[in-house]
Amino acid sequence: MASALPYKPKPGEIPTSPGVYRFRDADGRILYVGKAKNLRARLSNYFAPLHTLHERTRRMVTTAASVEWTVVETDVDSLQLEYTWIQEYSPPFNVRYKDDKSYPYMAVTLGDEAPRVIVTRNRRIRGAKYFGPFPKVWAVHDTIDQLIKVFPIRTCSDSSYKKAMTTGRPCFPGQIGRCGGPCSMKVTIAEHRAMVDDFVAFMSGADKQFVKNLAARMREAAAAMDYESAADYRDKLQAMEAVLNRSALVLSEDTDADLFGIAEDELFAAVQHFVVRGGRVRGVRAATIDKELDITGAELVDQLLQRAYGDAAADDVPRHVIVPTLPDDAAELEEWLRARRGKKVTLQVAQRGQKADLMRTATINAQQALMLHKTRRTSDYTARTKALTDLQEALGITEAPLRIECFDVSHLGGTNVVASMVVFEDGLPRKDQYRSFGVAETTDDTDSMYQVLMRRLAHIDRDEAEPEVDPTADGDVETVRKRPRFAYRPQLLVVDGGQPQVEAAARALRDAGHEEIALCGIAKRLEEVWLPGEEYPVILPRTSEALYLLQRLRDEAHRFAITHQRKKRRRDITTVLSEVPGLGDARIKALLRHFGSVSALRGATVEQIQELPGIGPRLAEAVHAHLTTGSGGADEAR
Repeated sequence: MASALPYKPKPGEIPTSPGVYRFRDADGRILYVGKAKNLRARLSNYFAPLHTLHERTRRMVTTAASVEWTVVETDVDSLQLEYTWIQEYSPPFNVRYKDDKSYPYMAVTLGDEAPRVIVTRNRRIRGAKYFGPFPKVWAVHDTIDQLIKVFPIRTCSDSSYKKAMTTGRPCFPGQIGRCGGPCSMKVTIAEHRAMVDDFVAFMSGADKQFVKNLAARMREAAAAMDYESAADYRDKLQAMEAVLNRSALVLSEDTDADLFGIAEDELFAAVQHFVVRGGRVRGVRAATIDKELDITGAELVDQLLQRAYGDAAADDVPRHVIVPTLPDDAAELEEWLRARRGKKVTLQVAQRGQKADLMRTATINAQQALMLHKTRRTSDYTARTKALTDLQEALGITEAPLRIECFDVSHLGGTNVVASMVVFEDGLPRKDQYRSFGVAETTDDTDSMYQVLMRRLAHIDRDEAEPEVDPTADGDVETVRKRPRFAYRPQLLVVDGGQPQVEAAARALRDAGHEEIALCGIAKRLEEVWLPGEEYPVILPRTSEALYLLQRLRDEAHRFAITHQRKKRRRDITTVLSEVPGLGDARIKALLRHFGSVSALRGATVEQIQELPGIGPRLAEAVHAHLTTGSGGADEAR
C-alpha cells in the first residue's frame, strides 16, 4: 500500500483559515464534508502515513480522488456551510440519520384569518405554530379534546369554514359543539384570535398562569353564589389538569430546554430528544444514526445539533440545550443557535439534580431504542440474506456461511479462564447449540484460542463417524444417527480478536486438518475484519449488513463467555463460603446480596459482617478468617 495519497496538496497550499473541506471520488461525487477552525491543521490529519490512520478514515481517503476547501470568515460561518452541504449532498461517509417514524404534531394555523388547531405530520404549513411531537396520534386528539373545553377555538376544515361564513349557517362541528370559531356564529374573528393566543400561550408553557386565574374565578363565582359559572370554571380547570398530568413537571417551571440522550456503539447511535417547555416534557423525538467513520461523542453531538436546528424556526430553539458532552466548538454552536433564536442560548452538560436525572432517563430510552433497532435488523429476512451474501463476497469463500461459529476467551488476569462458542444459522442465533469451555490458566489469549478450537474441531470427525446400530423389535436392523454434540460442520469460524488470534485459530485448523473451513476475526476497537495470512484487514462499510452480523456474533460470544465465567465464579465462591462451619445456603446468599461481591465481603470487618441479621460474632469471625486466608475471586471479567 502506498504511504502517501497522489492528490495530497503541496506544503503551504492549504490555508490556516477556518473553512469547510470536501473529499470527492473520481466521478466528482462528494464523499465527506467537514469543517475546521484551521484547515491546514485539520487536513494534515488525513494526509498522515496511511498505516497510521484509523481503518475507516483510510478507506475514505483512498476512495477519494481529490480534496477541496472553501475559506470562510468565522467559525460560525463554517458551521453553517458544513450543515448546508451535508443536507444538499448527503455524503456517504458523514453520519446518516433515520427518524424512527413520522411523528404527529399539534399545529395551530396562525396564518389563517381564523386559525384552527389540527393534527398533522406536515411540518411545512406556512405560518403554523407546532407543538410536540407526540408519541401517538390519539394523544394529540385527546389533548385537543380537553383544551377546546377551555379555549373553544376552530377545529373545522377550511371548506366548512368558508361555507359557514358564506351562508351564515354554523359549520357542522360548531352545531355539535366541536368548533368554537367564527363559523359557529358565537364569536367574532377578533374574539376568536384572542382565544387562539391564549391556547398558544398555554401550550407554550404559561399553564401555571391560566390554572391560577381559573381557580381564582371559580372561587369568586362560588363566593358570589354563581354556582353555574363556578361549575363551568371547575370543568375547565379539570380539563387543564388532565392535560398537564400527561406531561409531568420534570424541571423548574420557568425552564425551556431541549435535552438529547445518546446511546451508541461502533456502528450505530440512538438519540432521544426531549422537548421541555415550562418545565414539562412537551414532546419526544427519536432517531437512529448510521456511523460510517469513527467519530467521537463530541463530534456526534456537534452534527446532531446542526441537524436538529439547521432548519428550525426561532420559536423552536430553546434557551437551554442539554447534551451528554460538549463539542469542541461549543462556543461557536452557541453563537449559531443565538443567531437562529434571536436571544441567548446556553449549551450545557447536566451535572447534577433534576437535569441529570432527566438525562439519565433519556439515555436509558436511547439504549432501549438502540437495542430495539438491532433486534429489528436481526429479524429482517432480507437483511440477513444480504448479510450472508456480503460476507461471502468480502471473505472470498465459495458459499454463503449458513452456519457460523464464533469464539471468545475471557479471563481474570490469567485465572478463571473460560471460552464461549455461539452459533448463528441463517443469520439467527441458535442458543441450544451454544457451548462453553474451561481452559487451563494462562495469560496468553492466543494459546487459549488454539486449545479451544482444537477441542471443538476434534468433534467434527467424531460426529461424522459411523451411525449407531439399533436392533428393532422385529429383528430387523435399523441404523439411526446419534445426536452429535456440535450438530453440524460450520462454514465459517469467527474469533474475537485481531491478527494474533486469527493466526492462532488458523494454526488450529491446520493441525486439525480442516483448512476447508473459512476463518476470520473481528477486532473490537476498530471493527477490522482480519483474514489469516493477510497483512491488512478487510474494511467493511459501516452500513454493511455483513459487518453488523459479525458484530452481533462477537458481542454475543463475549456476553456468553462473561455469563459463563460469572456462573463459574459464583459456584467457586459458594464452595469457598460453604466450607465455613454454620454458614448455610441462605446465609451465603444473604451475605453476597448484602455486600454485592466477595471482594467487598473480604474487605469487610468482623463488625460489618455481623451487622447482617443471623450472623453472630463467632460466625462473623469465622467468615472473616476464612476469606482473609483463602481465595475469594474477583469482580470483573475481561
